Amino acid sequence: MTDDALRRSAGDADPGTAGVSGHREVDEALLDDPARIDAADPGFMLRAIASGGPQIREAMALASEADLASLGDEGRPRSVVVAGVGTAARTGDILATAAGPRCPVPVVAHRSAGIPGWVGAADMVLAVSASGRSPEALAAAEAAARRGARLVAIGAPESELAALAERARAPFIPVPRRAPARASLWALAVPVLLAGRALGLVRMAEADLVEAATRLDDDAERCKINNDAFTNPAKSLALDLAGSLPVIWGSTPLAAVAAGRFAEMLAANARYPSVSDSLLEAGRGSVGLLDGVFGALAESERDIFADEPETPQGGRLRLVILRDDGFESGTPAEDSDSDEPPAVESRRAEAVQQLAERRGVRCTVLRAEGASPLERLASLTAVPDFASVYLALAHGFDPMAVPAVSEMKDFVTP
Repeated sequence: MTDDALRRSAGDADPGTAGVSGHREVDEALLDDPARIDAADPGFMLRAIASGGPQIREAMALASEADLASLGDEGRPRSVVVAGVGTAARTGDILATAAGPRCPVPVVAHRSAGIPGWVGAADMVLAVSASGRSPEALAAAEAAARRGARLVAIGAPESELAALAERARAPFIPVPRRAPARASLWALAVPVLLAGRALGLVRMAEADLVEAATRLDDDAERCKINNDAFTNPAKSLALDLAGSLPVIWGSTPLAAVAAGRFAEMLAANARYPSVSDSLLEAGRGSVGLLDGVFGALAESERDIFADEPETPQGGRLRLVILRDDGFESGTPAEDSDSDEPPAVESRRAEAVQQLAERRGVRCTVLRAEGASPLERLASLTAVPDFASVYLALAHGFDPMAVPAVSEMKDFVTP
C-alpha cells in the first residue's frame, strides 16, 4: 500500500477529493464490473480487507519472537486492561469474549486516555495502537509504567509506543503498518489473544489460529471482485443494505462483537449509520425498533403475496442477525462464550426473525462457521467487512478516504 493511501486512510485526505453530496443512488452495475471496482478503490481497501489470513500468520510469527510465554512466569494478574481506541479497543472485546464468563480475572477494554484509577502493580495493561502514536494508548502505557503495572505494548515498529515500551523494559510486539487500523483487526488481535493465552486466560491452540486464517482466506476468495453478486456474499449483503437503515444484532456475546465491528466498518468505509447490539439486550428494549417509524408497515401496506422489490425502500429498517450456533453442533459447551443455554439463544434469534417478518422488515441472517470460537468470529467478520467496502463503492465513496476524521482532528488538535 502506498504512503498516500495510508495518509488518506488515516483521515488526512483533502475533504474535497471524496465528494460530498446529498442522496447518492446505488450503482449496482459497478459491483459486477471488476475494472470499475478497481478504479473506484484507488487506496486498495478491498486488498487490505483480503489480507486477514496473512495478518494472522505474520502476527503469530512476530509474537513468538517477543517470547510472550514468559508473561506467565510472574503469575496471573489481578486484571487485564486492553487500552486503545477504535479497532485497538475492539481487540479487548475479542479477548474478553474469548476468555469467556468463567475467566478467573476481569478483562476490560478501556477506550479513553490513561487507565482506570484502580489499576496498580497487581494488574496488567496491554497498550494497543496500529500507528504506535495513539494518544490514548501512549497515555495508558505511561500510566501503567508509572504505577508499576505490568505492561505489554502492541503497535507499529520504531514508533513512540515502541520507544516507551523499551524505556519501561516491557515486551513490545511490532505490527507492520501496511493498512489502516480498521483493516488490521487480525494483526492487532492475535498478539492480544496470545498474551491472554500466556496468562492462562484463553484456551487457544495453534490450530485454532491456523483454521481462522484459512477461513479468512476462503472468505476472501468468495468475496473477490471477479465474483458477481449472485455468487459473492459480500456484494449480495451490500445490495441488501443499500437504501435501508441497518440494524445488526448478534445472537451471542461473540456474535455481538462481530455486530459492533460491522457497524464500525459501515460507518468508516461506507458512511452508513447503523444500530448494533446483542440480541439479549435487544430483547430488553431495542427490538421495539421493529414497531417504529422506520420499521413495521401499516396493515394496508402489507402484501404477503408480493415479490421482493427490485430496489430497496429508502428509510426502512434492514435487520441483520449474526448467529453463532457453532457450539450446538459439536463444540464442547465449556467453549461457549455465554452462560446462557444455546437453545435459548437460538430460540431468541428465531423469534426476532419471525417478529421482523410479520412486520414486513427485511431480514438477513449470517451464520458463523467453524469449530473454534476464533474461527467462528472470523467467519462473522469477513463477509461484513467486504460488504462495507462494496457498499461504499456502490454509492461512489472512496472507502479509504475519511475526510470528516481529518476535519475532526483539526478541531480538537491544539
